[in-house]
Amino acid sequence: MICIFDKIANFIKENKIKPSDCKYHTMRTLENNGKIRVLVLKKDNLARCEYICPFCGYYGYCEKEWKRPFSVKCEKCGKTIRVPRLLDEFKRKKG
Repeated sequence: MICIFDKIANFIKENKIKPSDCKYHTMRTLENNGKIRVLVLKKDNLARCEYICPFCGYYGYCEKEWKRPFSVKCEKCGKTIRVPRLLDEFKRKKG
């Protein structure tokens, strides 16, 4: 399944978002070919999230209030998708 995270990319392009405008921005690869991309602007504290669910493969987009640790529920299967901490990812790859 080929899926391009275009909603956030288009939002960045259309609104001319610069890195200095962002409170948080990440794109992570999850287990089982899952992916998640999150963009939070300083001005609105709203997390814009695109994901490919690691459980069912569904592509979804949602917007919700930003708070850490960040997670979303898959719109199709209802399972929770968490943004892994970078340190945890590093340990998993190393070990």
